[in-house]
Amino acid sequence: MATQRILDFLSTRRPSGPCLVVDLDVVRDNFVAFEKALPDSKIYYAVKANPAPEILRLLAAMGSSFDTASVAEAEMAMDAGAPASRISFGNTIKKERDIARAYELGIRLFAVDCVEEVEKVARAAPGSQVFCRVLTDGEGAEWPLSRKFGCVPAMAVDVLRHARKLGLDAHGVSFHVGSQQCDLSAWDRALGDAKQVFATLAEEGIVLKMVNMGGGFPTRYLRDVPAAQAYGQAIFSALRKHFGNRIPETIIEPGRGMVGNAGVIKSEVVLISKKADNDNVRWVYLDIGKFGGLAETMDEAIRYPIVTARDADEKTPCVLAGPTCDSADVMYEKTPYPLPLSLTIGDEVLIEGTGAYTTTYSAVAFNGFEPLRSYVI
Repeated sequence: MATQRILDFLSTRRPSGPCLVVDLDVVRDNFVAFEKALPDSKIYYAVKANPAPEILRLLAAMGSSFDTASVAEAEMAMDAGAPASRISFGNTIKKERDIARAYELGIRLFAVDCVEEVEKVARAAPGSQVFCRVLTDGEGAEWPLSRKFGCVPAMAVDVLRHARKLGLDAHGVSFHVGSQQCDLSAWDRALGDAKQVFATLAEEGIVLKMVNMGGGFPTRYLRDVPAAQAYGQAIFSALRKHFGNRIPETIIEPGRGMVGNAGVIKSEVVLISKKADNDNVRWVYLDIGKFGGLAETMDEAIRYPIVTARDADEKTPCVLAGPTCDSADVMYEKTPYPLPLSLTIGDEVLIEGTGAYTTTYSAVAFNGFEPLRSYVI
């Protein structure tokens, strides 16, 4: 939902062109909700979701830690006031010189998912803590993250054993149940795999201390999603089930769940047309598309709420597309999007739930269109 603060900003500032407006009050409320839902877990905000300096400064001041995917993101978090001790280099695919730079900055927590990555960390960041990412099936997620990252539990044992052998601190296990995960039981399956790794290594005298339970916490798009409290209860129950009274240190990495519902994109209708006289489906072209920040409409995975001033009028299905000269720049066609029949060229539309994974997905200058502008209020 567009907050009154966002609506007031748009009505007074009248920014031209597509833009994202983020309400920091919503981000603040989301952080507090995560703290209450999982009070014993450290929060590592996933910087990649939205690295706006204002968001990072707010979260750093509230005590958040940060999950970073690159040296640049780590430096952004530090510039926002986070000490190196509150930063994780959570990407499992890192250049050795970037590991060395992170180590130079004081970062000592690194993600791995193979022995080759362990060897890089051992050379460039000796003595650091490493956690091994375990594969998950991603079922129940609207934006699954399986296959590219992680390894099977049996290999995770080998990876952490190798880390210990090379003088690293075999610190724990991580997983990611998939972005926009609406199945509360997803963490139960993943924690079962984590416990398996813990138990196997404990028999060898290698005591792991931490489980990084990743992100996956959703934001509301067209369907209601469980509240943070419901996730907290389900996750804590799963931890008790698998670890009993010896629950390890845990961290979570909310990104979408932290900032998704805090942002709204203002867009404009550029063209409405049909492909044939007898075509029942209109094509509605906006001044933003996949290359302007709406990359998560790929395969129509994320369906954003769209609000117009004409929503009380009759609606019919439309194909929704972006403005670029690329035929892939179509957001919703397999499942057309209902929009008012009275919608016309020049009308403003608000695309809600767009605070995460929009500005950072926006192309630099494809077709000469400028990157998505962002205002944080």
